[in-house]
Amino acid sequence: MGLTRSVVEDAVRSFLAEDIGYGDITTNALIDPKQKAEGRVVCKESVVVAGIEEALVILELAGCQGTAAARDGDRVKAGTMILSARGPARALLAVERTLLNILAHMSGVATATADLVSIAKKESRGKVRVACTRKTLPGLRYFEKRAVELGGGDTHRLRLDDAVLIKDNHLELAGSVGACVRKAKERVSFTKKVEVEVTTAEEAVEAAQAGGDIVLLDNMTPKEVGGCLTLLMRRGLRDRVLVEASGGIRKENLASYAKTGVDVISVGAITHSASAIDMSLEMRASRKRG
Repeated sequence: MGLTRSVVEDAVRSFLAEDIGYGDITTNALIDPKQKAEGRVVCKESVVVAGIEEALVILELAGCQGTAAARDGDRVKAGTMILSARGPARALLAVERTLLNILAHMSGVATATADLVSIAKKESRGKVRVACTRKTLPGLRYFEKRAVELGGGDTHRLRLDDAVLIKDNHLELAGSVGACVRKAKERVSFTKKVEVEVTTAEEAVEAAQAGGDIVLLDNMTPKEVGGCLTLLMRRGLRDRVLVEASGGIRKENLASYAKTGVDVISVGAITHSASAIDMSLEMRASRKRG
């Protein structure tokens, strides 16, 4: 995992410190320090698995041994064991909740993403990308964005330094759509894409004419999105820009947007509102060998 592993380790250490505090007083009162245990993580519902690599890091940092029974990105049925673990019983009990929280949350995000990607592919014949947004919980962006990727989605911007995205408040403070696009093109490295959020078809045309790379159609109905695409085509601008639709899009209406011909559909709900998957860590004392 290289540099990524250091990011995961730093985050996991902070998660464990938050949960364990000065020690697991329940476990320490009941479990002998020499007791060994083994456990298995079982999914209680059908899921796209995410967080296996991160779970293995958690176990390693705790001095335990983990073995993956499924790979990140696999779709498994309810009742499937996805991970086994062995090690000191105290250590396994101490990391149990953090381990399950990461697996359950990441798998929930991956599953929600996969569901939307499936709809988009069907309705657009594979031409539309489903992306997440920066609506992630502080401290969890890496985990949530990776889960989106494992579910087949696009991560969009990871951070503010990834690309230019001119939004409504930028426009309110800095000028018109065209002026802001031109200013950004002049001042930002040529290696960075320039995207601008618009609310009307006329602004979409203005953004494309000014040299924007991506036009984000914000909070438009599918009919309005179609109208913007038609106007861009009539003006000979459609092939100059990628068009993204965002705002108010959810599983129930995604198909309508996928049929419009947009290039990208971004959905904040796949990170900020995905339901955690029901999982459990079933433990038992290790059997003596020899």
